[in-house]
Amino acid sequence: MNKRGHNSENQKKAWIFLAPALILILIFSIYPLFRSFYMSFRSGFILNQHFSGLENYQKIFADPIFIRSLVNTALFAIIVVPIALIISLFISWAIYEKVKFKSAFEAIFFMPYVTSVIAIGMVFRYFFNKDYGVINFILSLIGIPQVNWLDNPSMSMTTLIIFGIWNGLAFNIIILLSGFRNISPDYYTIAEMFGASKWEQFRRITLPQLMPTISFLLTVNLIGAFKVYTEVYALFGGQAGIANSAVTAVFYVYTKFYNLGQSGPAMAASVVLFLIIIVMTVLQRLFVGRAKH
Repeated sequence: MNKRGHNSENQKKAWIFLAPALILILIFSIYPLFRSFYMSFRSGFILNQHFSGLENYQKIFADPIFIRSLVNTALFAIIVVPIALIISLFISWAIYEKVKFKSAFEAIFFMPYVTSVIAIGMVFRYFFNKDYGVINFILSLIGIPQVNWLDNPSMSMTTLIIFGIWNGLAFNIIILLSGFRNISPDYYTIAEMFGASKWEQFRRITLPQLMPTISFLLTVNLIGAFKVYTEVYALFGGQAGIANSAVTAVFYVYTKFYNLGQSGPAMAASVVLFLIIIVMTVLQRLFVGRAKH
């Protein structure tokens, strides 16, 4: 069998085929990143800006709403990502092990993922309504008084976190089910021959084999959680909760740039958020890498 080694002509052809995608990435990803960094050091109207040094960074760190947005975003990511992943892991494991018609359940769980978050948020606004919401109705059946989920500043983040957990399940379950299929059944056959229980099989076979999939989901979900915006917009009707109680970093950037026209502080906030995402992603990868060993 002939093997084709490295060929400079093939490399040139590869770059030609990659060029359209690379150009799009350069225009729509790389350039906006550097443009945001450049604009974060400038002030004034977007078409007539002047250099202002670190003034924009000083403004945002002196703004209590920005600090609250960072705290809310971190709280959302720290709670939603692990809880959603754990719930998704056990649901997907139950479907893979116990359910006969797996494809039908996969379609059911995938439907929320392809549905607009705005549409789902409108439904959840009905669920969380204080007076006629389904959740308060269920709570009343077990003797728990009504909860003001949407219009109480102290409950805004709780409501957003519940919505975020539910909204993250569909994608996680589909990816985890794919991971379950890639595990060789021979492992379980041998384990049963040696009398391993279902829990021992899950802990010693399933979980280690799923670590690459779990690592991927942790990375994707963590980045997505730090960029949460649509869920806030949908759940609170275009606002960030009462008195900005559910404001997130991306919502802060959007408000500063589009609503208030303050492009400098908005870009400074986006740069800070970008650096936080980079640091958190690196730390998460290091943590998962150590857990594998």
